[in-house]
Amino acid sequence: MVQIGYTMMTEQAGPRELVGHVVRAEEVGFDFSVTSDHYFPWLRSQGHSPYAWSVLGAAAQATSRIPLMTYVTCPTFRYHPAVVAQKAATLQLLSEGRFRLGLGSGENLNEHVVGGGWPTVDVRHEMLQEAVEIIRALFEGGHVNHRGAHFDVESARLWDRPDSAPPIGIAVSGQRSCALAGKHADLVIATEPKPGLLEAFDRHGGEGKPRVGQLPVSYDPDRNTAIQRAHDQFRWFGSGWKVNSELPHPDSFDAATRFVTPDDVAESIPCGDDPDVFVDAVRPYAEAGFTEVALVQIGGESQPAFLDWSEKTLLPALREALGGS
Repeated sequence: MVQIGYTMMTEQAGPRELVGHVVRAEEVGFDFSVTSDHYFPWLRSQGHSPYAWSVLGAAAQATSRIPLMTYVTCPTFRYHPAVVAQKAATLQLLSEGRFRLGLGSGENLNEHVVGGGWPTVDVRHEMLQEAVEIIRALFEGGHVNHRGAHFDVESARLWDRPDSAPPIGIAVSGQRSCALAGKHADLVIATEPKPGLLEAFDRHGGEGKPRVGQLPVSYDPDRNTAIQRAHDQFRWFGSGWKVNSELPHPDSFDAATRFVTPDDVAESIPCGDDPDVFVDAVRPYAEAGFTEVALVQIGGESQPAFLDWSEKTLLPALREALGGS
């Protein structure tokens, strides 16, 4: 039984549009939603990057059923973990218990803006672990003092704290992040359907916990239009996380993907309006053991048509094939 989610991708739409999209996603029957948390778009052609937490606050008030989640927030550079704990607790209250806090070690693309440099991945994982420990301590209540290798916290307390703390998810891409997630997360997050990631997560304490994947798609009645849109805005996707986490600017992603062709993109991203193609793209996630898969429809202006098609065609096809709710 796989739940199908909708992605509010802040890199490709403005704040009011994003809220309208998730309202419609709730109406058409998506099981949950996730929201990216960027300072920059991946490519200039995407054209947007509003503050995700303001969007989430508005979405919490504009919706009543659909769960909300960051996919993902980096709690170590742009944001201090004590501040992340405060805004996550606030979102949990505003949404009446529908919020999950997805965390990750971040990308240089977004975190370089505060001028703190970009350390090695090992250091970033150390920082993430310490940040999660601070956030959990604040969720538990009382005053928190912390002197750590990377962060200090001076007599912090959450004065508006929900009865049930937001579950914490951690994004994984390799063995070290899987070990971190297995030990410290309530759920695991991944953007590739690799069974080995979930197996490593389970070995380190993740067995039985939810696992959330994400898949870009490009719906359009004209398949060539869908392919061209995916190439224009999402050709960076196949570069892999070791590359994507290091590049500092949209122009860097443009240069790194200059030889990626539309045919290359069409091989990795389902394009067009054949629901069977989309089902076949989601199926590897289900077979790998993911319990939830969030779809990213590429292109901000294409969201209304995608959501209408999802209601009538895609969601029924996915649930029939994969046993969703």
